[in-house]
Amino acid sequence: MIGFIRGKLSFKHPPQLQVEVQGVGYEMEAPMTTFYDLPKIGESVILHTHLVVREDAHLLYAFTRLSERDLFRMLLKVNGVGPRVALAILSGMPADDFACCVADGDSARLTRIPGIGRKTADRLVIEMRDRKLPIDGLQDSDPSGTGKASTSEDAIRALVALGYRPADAAKAIRAVADQGLSSEEIIRQALQTFSGGSR
Repeated sequence: MIGFIRGKLSFKHPPQLQVEVQGVGYEMEAPMTTFYDLPKIGESVILHTHLVVREDAHLLYAFTRLSERDLFRMLLKVNGVGPRVALAILSGMPADDFACCVADGDSARLTRIPGIGRKTADRLVIEMRDRKLPIDGLQDSDPSGTGKASTSEDAIRALVALGYRPADAAKAIRAVADQGLSSEEIIRQALQTFSGGSR
């Protein structure tokens, strides 16, 4: 399995991109959320990857964030969801937004993504509800491990450590994260939203 690729971005045209590594060009497909983060042609890039092996091809998919690659892998396990549909979901919304949709049971929002019908949206909500969905900030997007967590990310980790589901924690934190509070204050306010709720 190819875990990540580090090299020079030589081509990008959604959904395809190519990274040159020591004279070898790796062709990949990626969601739009990854394309938003890509550097200019000729600049260095690090991408997390997932290899899909078919009878007629070996397909490599690329992601700038670990949370997106992990969600991609989880989506592939849902009945009726293949790589194309999984890419469409990730292109339609960030991983943490998808987690919030699942936590809220908001299948209607998922149907706004091209290629996602009502039955598929309902199936996604049902099958993903009890899984620990990857949330941006719960995992380092830098393979070298040098990334630093933000205040919101620290707060999400704390709530997860207390036993709350990642999707619920992210939703609660996002509701108060833009108020310029410290991580302790964010956690305190987020916990207040859980009063009377379930862990």
